Amino acid sequence: MKKNSFLSAKVMLVAALLSLNTVIYAQKSIDPPAISEKILSGILEKNRAYYTQGKVADYIPELGKMDAKAIAFSLVDKNGKVFNTGDVHKKFTMQSISKIIALMLAVNERGEADVFDKIGYFGSDKPFNHFSNLETTGKPLNPMMNAGAILTTSLIAGDGEKPFLKILDMVRYITKNKTIDYNKSVYESEKSTGNRNRGMFYLMKNNGLISGNEDQLDNYFKQCSIELTAEDLAKIGYFFANQCVRFDGDATHKNKEIAKLIESQMLTAGMYEFSGEYSRNVGLPSKSGVGGGITVSVPGKMGIGVFSPALDQHGNSLAGYHMILDLVKQYDLSVF
Repeated sequence: MKKNSFLSAKVMLVAALLSLNTVIYAQKSIDPPAISEKILSGILEKNRAYYTQGKVADYIPELGKMDAKAIAFSLVDKNGKVFNTGDVHKKFTMQSISKIIALMLAVNERGEADVFDKIGYFGSDKPFNHFSNLETTGKPLNPMMNAGAILTTSLIAGDGEKPFLKILDMVRYITKNKTIDYNKSVYESEKSTGNRNRGMFYLMKNNGLISGNEDQLDNYFKQCSIELTAEDLAKIGYFFANQCVRFDGDATHKNKEIAKLIESQMLTAGMYEFSGEYSRNVGLPSKSGVGGGITVSVPGKMGIGVFSPALDQHGNSLAGYHMILDLVKQYDLSVF
């Protein structure tokens, strides 16, 4: 009896240890390790010098005035706590990052089927401002390239600048930052040099995809000119990572399906023609802008925002990419 009791106790102990190991493993696979501003600062300093290998966008003259040395790194953890390092008060324009907000609004108003009847779900090996297949099928490849984004904004209801104001209000809501506005000098610069975008607008108008006038294109130029910080980008990343729930827990716009749609588009086409390689290396839904920002969603967990205006050949922040890559590797954040 004593021998059987001993064996029984031993079996129970082994089972308990196995169960404990299973719980510990599950916790590790679900929760990322603690992150501090010291860690972010170390990653930032390691990658600061990458700005020397990039180039500030100057095809829009006002963007060319950005300080190439500026750099910031922000993160909002799963509990909504904000971590900042670097030039976190430095403002820059959203540019293409605004496209994910416009897509959210258009789909909320019209439904996914209606929006994507006019725009594809495809990735691309072409730059963000390429005409892609507009001259063949007449349908933009995706909402993240300029043509698709211009069309997306035109699908948001309202006359004049109302669609732009909806985008601006949503950015202010997500970031809980009512001071956010657009940079009028950048807007004017984009408008005066935006003939390629103007060509896409009129080609889609000719194809029957757009019925309005150039006010709709102006709204696109304005949304790209919205100014914010790396912290604001981290909060946007958090929002879509957590089913459209704000970093402070506000669930006014909670929508699991919208979040999945936006994150899938970010993963497929958010980093322009670099998206495939980025997905392999980083493995997280991300959206960049030629203003030097990148917003990143770690699904179900956190949001990341980086800023460094020196860009690589694809139009993505060079130091920003390497900061994200180091953080992902250090904490095994990839979804794959």
